[in-house]
Amino acid sequence: MAEMFADAVTLVLLREARETVSGSPLGVINTPMIPWCQTTLPLDIHCNLHIKLENMQRTGSFKIRGVANQFARRPRGGHFVTMSAGNYGKSFAYASKHYGSKGKVVMPETAPVSRSILIQSFGVEVERVPTSCLMNVVNRCVQEDGMTFLHSYDDLDLIAGHASLGMEVLEVMPDPDVVVVCCGGGGLLAGVAAAIKLSGCDKTRIYGVEPDGACTMHRSFIEKKPVCMDTKSIASGLAPPFAGTLPFELCQRYVEGIVLINDEEITAAVSTLYRSGLVVEPSGCAAFAAIVNGKIPELEGKNVVCILSGGNIGKEELVNFPG
Repeated sequence: MAEMFADAVTLVLLREARETVSGSPLGVINTPMIPWCQTTLPLDIHCNLHIKLENMQRTGSFKIRGVANQFARRPRGGHFVTMSAGNYGKSFAYASKHYGSKGKVVMPETAPVSRSILIQSFGVEVERVPTSCLMNVVNRCVQEDGMTFLHSYDDLDLIAGHASLGMEVLEVMPDPDVVVVCCGGGGLLAGVAAAIKLSGCDKTRIYGVEPDGACTMHRSFIEKKPVCMDTKSIASGLAPPFAGTLPFELCQRYVEGIVLINDEEITAAVSTLYRSGLVVEPSGCAAFAAIVNGKIPELEGKNVVCILSGGNIGKEELVNFPG
């Protein structure tokens, strides 16, 4: 089934989604992509590195791209349920309010309470449960309450919407050598990779980055099928309990490899970015952490893109990171 859907991800589909996203009433932004040399960030690698500032996106993360495409292709006034640690839930709630839809977000208990409060402020219900129970609660909402499930990463419309980020990258750097993207369930990585490879950049190397305590896609690559595991990471947005089936199929086709970073490297990356004036959440700085810690091979002299995927981190959370 997933392979069939993977075949449906064509350049025509992605271009249509790009039009939908850029014209969305949700106000999706074509975020800046700037040369590393225009920042005060340290780097020991001699390469032409650009950072895509998706932490400046509407609702604070890339998630609004996929949500814009999902909601545009579903009836107004629906009753939707989803599961999210925060960023997808925030975009989902923002869209629900705009489209006049009823919504519910099932959140892992490990997600910051501040994110639950924010999502509820858009008029969307939140239910916090243990991570292992997320899908059970979603299924209950579908079966007992007649809600429609919108998946936060394993959804064709969502992935096509996320691909708009990859197309924006190519408008600034038409033939990148390396693109580095965070990976949780794999929706963003799959969309960006498909957009770049289907646009003719066959030689571009694309890497996903996962926390070592939540390495579902890395394990899926090894076992050659989507796997489920108990996940734990400071980057809660990169720690869903399973890799998406469609993202896995697309990543197998278009991604060179998945590299792992640890929570200490993520914590240090948040602090380094903050000192340079960039507010980036732990999940959003995974690609940056992988690059500065030498996890991506053969960058010397290359044109490289690093995606900073989200900036939703509160003052009360930043206190926990070293200055």
